[in-house]
Amino acid sequence: MQETLSTTTNGVEVARIHETIAAVKENPQSGKFNFRIQNRWLNGGENLSEVRPFYAGGKLTKHKTKLVLSADEPEILLGTDNGANPVEHLLHALASCVTTSMVYHAAARGIAIEQVESTLEGDLDLRGFLGLAPQIRNGYQNIRLTVRVKASGLTDEELRDLTALGPRFSPVYDSITRGVPVEFVAERIA
Repeated sequence: MQETLSTTTNGVEVARIHETIAAVKENPQSGKFNFRIQNRWLNGGENLSEVRPFYAGGKLTKHKTKLVLSADEPEILLGTDNGANPVEHLLHALASCVTTSMVYHAAARGIAIEQVESTLEGDLDLRGFLGLAPQIRNGYQNIRLTVRVKASGLTDEELRDLTALGPRFSPVYDSITRGVPVEFVAERIA
């Protein structure tokens, strides 16, 4: 009987990463995912989004627990400050996706990471949102992302290669930097 070793790097089961890569390589349909959120407006700038079951490889998958995301606006933007605002959620999504992408790809390559921190800032001009200056976009004009990594035994070049894995493979980074078509449909609530 052959014993299977469970190797974990960066908190990630390396064997499972390689099994997933092999499975998607063999059957590309198994790599197709559909994520869903159900949002409900509460009052003013406050919204709640419930993370819904998602489709993975054609199969509906439920999360282990109910996941709810809260959004609001700070008082200066007429909110009650009961949650991060949507553009702060976007920064969180970018930071966490770049970090996770880097950590997973490093694990698959056998690179141990001791610590990752990131700082993000985004500049937004309210004149776009308020319709005061049509030439100014409603969203971020730019975002600055700084990643700090602690990984022993890496040269400066290896550290640069490691940190490049995050933006290279992050779905959120890709969606923001390359854009993604959004189909918008409006319906009446019965």
